[in-house]
Amino acid sequence: MSKPIVAIMYDFDHTLSPGNMQEYAFVPGIGMNSDVFWYKCNELASKNNMDPILAYMYLMKEESEGKMLLTRDIFRELGKSVKLFDGVSSWFKRVNTHASKYDLDIEHYIISSGLKEIIEGTKIAEEFKEIYAAEFYYNKKQVPVWPAIAVNYTSKTQFLYRINKGVLDVNEHKGLNEYTPENKRRIPFENMIYIGDGLTDVPCMKLCKANGGHSIAVYQNDNRKTADDMLKQERVDFAVPADYSKDSKMETTVFAIIDQIKAYNTTMKLHLSDMDAANEFCHN
Repeated sequence: MSKPIVAIMYDFDHTLSPGNMQEYAFVPGIGMNSDVFWYKCNELASKNNMDPILAYMYLMKEESEGKMLLTRDIFRELGKSVKLFDGVSSWFKRVNTHASKYDLDIEHYIISSGLKEIIEGTKIAEEFKEIYAAEFYYNKKQVPVWPAIAVNYTSKTQFLYRINKGVLDVNEHKGLNEYTPENKRRIPFENMIYIGDGLTDVPCMKLCKANGGHSIAVYQNDNRKTADDMLKQERVDFAVPADYSKDSKMETTVFAIIDQIKAYNTTMKLHLSDMDAANEFCHN
């Protein structure tokens, strides 16, 4: 029998990184202030009934004209400058090691409204089984010409179901939408942990929590009101500082959840074994 799998799903900006990924190299590279860039994005979206994710993708192309060449490789190069919270670089190895003690497999996923190509350039990109994020369509010269995928706060939830059912290819819709019995799903919600920082993560947090999974809100320094509000409103299970260092509250919390998942899987295995035995006895 294959090992139980635990899926840990992360937002990116303000969850694994202190800021928005565009602000580390792209915005300075086009000679613009971050506040001005985001003001223009919000204004563009508001005036044109436009999805905010499509607005920032459009503005990245528009504002870079004559200032910065954009290609898939250049986006990935920009990712090298993205800062990470304390402990993130060694986080994945520590979590995987802890889970391996219980004979559990861990899979890490990104579900972000940020840009996939920039995330692919970060030093932690190889830690993720899949990176679900906004993405451009590129021409033959690898220049972005059109949005291929825009991931907003509501569309994020589809990726929880993809992970749940094991339908990871974003072009596969039939398997995602057709009925799959709970006991046939690759990763049950009970084995899921969602980590995010803000209100745009609420649909995923609530969906995960409501189906028996575990949701964690993170906050920076003492700016914890949003995280505490989500905790009090029962949208998440935990509110912890965005510090992934060894022995941090984040590590203690996630390790405890993994311990709980191990216990759940053990008792569920015993239950199913008893059910099989009972059914066999009834047929004899």
